[in-house]
Amino acid sequence: MTEQITADACVIGGGPAGLVFALALAAAGRDVVVVEKNEDFDRSFRGESILPDSVWLLDQLGLLQPLRDQKVLEAHGLDISENGRPLLSVDFRQFDQPQPFPMEIPQPMLLRVITEAASRHPGFRIIRPAMAVGLLRDGGRVTGVRCQTQQGELEIISPVTIGADGRYSKTRDMAGIEHHKAPLERDVLWFKMPYPQIWEPNRYRIRIKQDRHAIFLPTHPNMVRVGFNIPKGGLKDTRAAGIGALHARMDELAPELGSLVRENVTSWSDTIMLDIFTTVVPQWSIPGLVLIGDAAHTLSPILGHGVNHAIMDALVLARLVEQALADPDTGTALDRAGMRFQLVREGKVQQARHLQLRQEKIFTLASPPATLMRRSLYRMINGLPPVKQWVLGRAYFTIPQVADPVAQQLQRVEA
Repeated sequence: MTEQITADACVIGGGPAGLVFALALAAAGRDVVVVEKNEDFDRSFRGESILPDSVWLLDQLGLLQPLRDQKVLEAHGLDISENGRPLLSVDFRQFDQPQPFPMEIPQPMLLRVITEAASRHPGFRIIRPAMAVGLLRDGGRVTGVRCQTQQGELEIISPVTIGADGRYSKTRDMAGIEHHKAPLERDVLWFKMPYPQIWEPNRYRIRIKQDRHAIFLPTHPNMVRVGFNIPKGGLKDTRAAGIGALHARMDELAPELGSLVRENVTSWSDTIMLDIFTTVVPQWSIPGLVLIGDAAHTLSPILGHGVNHAIMDALVLARLVEQALADPDTGTALDRAGMRFQLVREGKVQQARHLQLRQEKIFTLASPPATLMRRSLYRMINGLPPVKQWVLGRAYFTIPQVADPVAQQLQRVEA
């Protein structure tokens, strides 16, 4: 026998987008069921960088202090250098913002804190491990989700289903929603090691040499995540060169870390590859279903915009769904909410994508004239504090930190 339950909303995917949406809607007194394929959050994530915008949003949701209690890491600055020479240095304390610092928050910690907060509301429920295996439909409308759980098959009947299952969204595929994947020119190999004692703590670092670069991100509790670019699809050739090729790359970009890298990265199994691509989804919703976060608009990992936009997506959509559920013509109101959600958020996402792609292009410049232009650009920005504030502000402070940022975004569209 297939068990059936009902909810005001069903969320497929227990990542930042899905859980923040569920928290916001449950806090408004609605019944929300989250379907998560993994049994717990204790697994490897790469998306730990939280922009100041999202730090501020987490504070507004009452989540920042519980995270601080677990000693998350603040990033106080950013340094970019090329061929061992400094180009650009940023001190985040110079930004006049309520929350000026990016944070490095391990996603298992973040997801647990969100889930604990949501669980205080009687309408919240998370089912895990549970795999969404099909969408329920009535004519052309999605009416819920069919799941496989450890207890058997489960159907969740809901007027709205939220696809929040990430960059490889199965929900998007089951719904037959068109999407366009655009590979970038590079992939990234990541590894983690102890934070170098010779480095000033809590600073992001980017090292460049021609078209090669590495990003160094301090991470909780006292580690550094290192990502360096390889050619798109070049993992097999990179590994064939032996682990010594990785050591040589680090000698090239961060020679002071040579012995530390060799001690902690002894084989390719100590690394993880991230396939770099963006996904454009022309239509984020169909009747009864809405995509959010990476499922609706996969971004590059550069500058950490993915989690930032996932959280804002969740808050905007939760407000619109809450209003639609109160409408007597709920189905029509929810359909309008899905379309309005895309109208509100798509422009901001496009701005982030264009910013990322420009930065990607800058990092991959290789010819002497092009690299000279890059060095000149960074030094010009560094030497003009108002310009530096403006450029970095566009990258790190994209959400108005006002009393109600969701209402502000909705009003912008209405205007």
